Amino acid sequence: MGTIAVTNLGKAYRQYPTRWSRLAEWVSPWTGPRHSLKWILQDINFQVAPGEAVGIIGMNGAGKSTLLKLITGTVQPTTGAVHMEGRVAALLELGMGFHPDFTGRQNVFMAGQLLGLQGEEIARLMPDIEAFAEIGDYIDKPVRVYSSGMQVRLAFSLATALRPDILIVDEALSVGDAYFQHKSFERIREFRKLGTTLLLVSHDKAAIQSICDRAILLAQGAVALEGQPEAVMDYYNAMLADRQNQRITQEVSRDGKVQTISGNGEVAVRDIALQSAQGQPLEVVNVGQAVRLKVVAVCNARVPKLVVGYMIKDRLGQPVFGTNTYHHEQMKENLLCGDVIEYDFDFQANLGPGTYSITVALHADDTHISRNYEWKDRALVFNVINMDKHPFVGVAWIPPVVRCSV
Repeated sequence: MGTIAVTNLGKAYRQYPTRWSRLAEWVSPWTGPRHSLKWILQDINFQVAPGEAVGIIGMNGAGKSTLLKLITGTVQPTTGAVHMEGRVAALLELGMGFHPDFTGRQNVFMAGQLLGLQGEEIARLMPDIEAFAEIGDYIDKPVRVYSSGMQVRLAFSLATALRPDILIVDEALSVGDAYFQHKSFERIREFRKLGTTLLLVSHDKAAIQSICDRAILLAQGAVALEGQPEAVMDYYNAMLADRQNQRITQEVSRDGKVQTISGNGEVAVRDIALQSAQGQPLEVVNVGQAVRLKVVAVCNARVPKLVVGYMIKDRLGQPVFGTNTYHHEQMKENLLCGDVIEYDFDFQANLGPGTYSITVALHADDTHISRNYEWKDRALVFNVINMDKHPFVGVAWIPPVVRCSV
């Protein structure tokens, strides 16, 4: 079984004020250092248990790729250590280990040996590698003529030809086409069921929330947050907004879930309710029932524009549907401090049975990125049950008309 232990890990690079400073330091080391250290990562600590899946998220420049290189040993740490047990397969940089002038088949044999496979073993696995990659005759053509997606296909097929104890995947899979992404994640899910430990770096919120048991948020070279994938991704989403005067808080609700609230507070949610079409409060909704989402907001300052939006999420925190008043051309402008705005959103709850939450967003444009007044995850939780429809599975109710002819 694979385990990963990261202890006090840090990476820094030397920075010299001039090109001659490096030479002077080398020629006369007794005069003291002439460089400063630029820390990319500092004091990183976490463990991944056997069979656990951990996702790593962060903005560009947060140190995600550097962390994976330190873990896999392609870069040496400045401080700390990494300890791993088990056979490791890593897919980091696109085409890593491939030579552009050799064919795909030749590269599989060369890169496979770097992974610790014997020539006979690679020959035995070759038909499966070809079948999974699905690049056809290109397997015997130079890699330099491959598209980026074809390189990902071949690299992933090789790295996962044998189930590893530890699988480490960087953003490389995001380059591939949608079909191969689905195929790759299905293989990852199969490996997880068999006990493979997974470390996944991705900006794909759905991938991390659906596959991972835990998520780690990196910010400015340090661990900013670690916990349930939904809570970490909600916090990350809040960080993406304009951070001028913005506050981010997280609270544990009665059901044990973490609620994330962010924004500058210029407009706040006063009330939110889910009602029947007749205005009665609802906690349980029938599949396909007509419902009304009522959102009441109050202005705590003068604001030039107000957009109100909502998003329905399933029990895993995956978005099911979201929209806002910008897209429906129902924005409010030039609001004064103390103004109260009430919106009703009427829709059919064409949802599958289960528990859902509603996120409410108040901002100034089509998204919350530019000016976030208040973003409130899990502002409301409700249940959907099937009282009178034919049995079905999934989070969406899309009833067909069935016709049959002989």
